[in-house]
Amino acid sequence: MIYTRTGDHGTTSLVGGSRVDKDDLRVEAYGTVDELNSHVGLLAEMLGGEEKADLKRVQLNLFTIQTLLATEDKDLYARLPQLADAEVDALERKIDSLNAALPKLNSFVIPGGCAEGAQCHVCRTVCRRAERRVVSMARVHEVDAVLLRYLNRLSDYLFVLSRHAVVAGGKAEDTYHV
Repeated sequence: MIYTRTGDHGTTSLVGGSRVDKDDLRVEAYGTVDELNSHVGLLAEMLGGEEKADLKRVQLNLFTIQTLLATEDKDLYARLPQLADAEVDALERKIDSLNAALPKLNSFVIPGGCAEGAQCHVCRTVCRRAERRVVSMARVHEVDAVLLRYLNRLSDYLFVLSRHAVVAGGKAEDTYHV
């Protein structure tokens, strides 16, 4: 059965079964990561190839983050799959690799250039919002620092990936000069 009716009065279950309001900081954080994961899924389908494989890895990491954010029981949390620092390192290697092949940037990039590039920017901005939600949650609940590092680096990766998609598509980046 898809519906349980248990959330009809504005509460939801966390991993482990405890119930919280649907606008709880924890729910806002993992819900925004869930939204990001959906946008990344669309981007993966748009790009295909090696980028699709990289983004599928990102999606698995986002599911790990969602699960960890949705778990308040410390004993249960410790038994769940964790996000390793190696995943942040992997993003940094991808950023460096993609960025090395791009023209030097001397201005702001206006989101767009091609559909794939625009979707990268949608993902990037949702990622930044997810990061803000996790920061808010971290003021009240303990949050593993690697989760924040990963989200921060992921938004950087999505920015560079947007530039790569535009250039690889033979398009020119629209820029804004101050």
